[in-house]
Amino acid sequence: MTTHTDARPALTTLSEEEEMFRDAVAAFAEEEVRPIVMEMEKAVKISPALIPKYFELGLMGIEVPEEYGGAGGSLFMVTLAVEEISKVDASAAILCDVQNTLVNYPITRYGSDAQKAKYLPMLTSDTVGAYALSESGSGSDAFGLAARAEKKGDRWILNGRKLWITNGAEAGIFVIFANMNPASGYKGITAFIVERDFPGFKVGKKEDKLGIRASSTVELLLDNCEVPDENVLGPAGQGYKIAIETLNEGRIGIGAQMIGVAQGALNATVEYLNERKQFGKLLSEFQGIQFQVAQAATDLEAARLMVYNASRLRDAGRDIAREGAMAKLFASQVCERVTSLCVELFGGYGYTKDYPVEKFYRDAKIGAIYEGTSNMQLQTIAKAVLKPT
Repeated sequence: MTTHTDARPALTTLSEEEEMFRDAVAAFAEEEVRPIVMEMEKAVKISPALIPKYFELGLMGIEVPEEYGGAGGSLFMVTLAVEEISKVDASAAILCDVQNTLVNYPITRYGSDAQKAKYLPMLTSDTVGAYALSESGSGSDAFGLAARAEKKGDRWILNGRKLWITNGAEAGIFVIFANMNPASGYKGITAFIVERDFPGFKVGKKEDKLGIRASSTVELLLDNCEVPDENVLGPAGQGYKIAIETLNEGRIGIGAQMIGVAQGALNATVEYLNERKQFGKLLSEFQGIQFQVAQAATDLEAARLMVYNASRLRDAGRDIAREGAMAKLFASQVCERVTSLCVELFGGYGYTKDYPVEKFYRDAKIGAIYEGTSNMQLQTIAKAVLKPT
């Protein structure tokens, strides 16, 4: 089912370049992604034939400077790309989102000249990346890492396990966090750039998930994994700072994913309401339904503007810890409400896999969990709001 009823935000001005980029991504999503969404869902993996097309379109290096093969774009452009792809498939969107916000960003921001010259051209041309912070005992307590890093000569030896790593099955480059000095707490955390074929590194089991099923979510095994000293990302012991700043950017991407998912579900529902009749009338003619759709569209527009605002602030060099948390929190809440409503408005059909809204509904839930749960976003917001002036 396709539709062309997408709402375009009236209060957010897009430049001509941004509009062209958005429309190009929307066309890509319709032409290349939509025809294989259910095929990927059933196979529980992203189509290998699709990934090279992301690189060809420049979607895997949107913010990376042109000298490294990137588009030299903005976080706002990443936001637009993730939103448009999410209207069609959240799994396809998160592949692009993680690459840009969680992998390219920290390497561009904190990488040495040699690291940027080596890895960014790979990440913009043909290599998928992944970000590995979470562990079985450190989810919301992200800095309670059990993974250890020990310096031995010109190498670091990493040991531990990472869980819930998005893009892990496809990735060739990983940004991994481990603690080199547990006695120092979070001040011992260090970031490393790890290649898939480094000795002692292995990709473990793939999770069987409720939603975003085509997106790979895996565990990583570090068994005396050998990492060259030149692959330490940023100063040793500053991994916590890199992780925080990276997640602040990443939360904008998740907000974009959520508004895209909600819009995709709403688009499909509006089309259905204008076709389905009950009691001799189109469902769209019943005032009770009209008001519910109106409220959903209003909430969604508010969420979109929050996400857009946060990304614009970030591009302007502003601190977005509060705005990013607010955008992700609200967008994920709205997405759950809107997709749930869409299932209900489809009636019995909405509960079947013959129509797309049940998938949008399942995909919506992850927004309240990854890259910081809703409770963690509330904590971040509360600290900012209640900070003494």
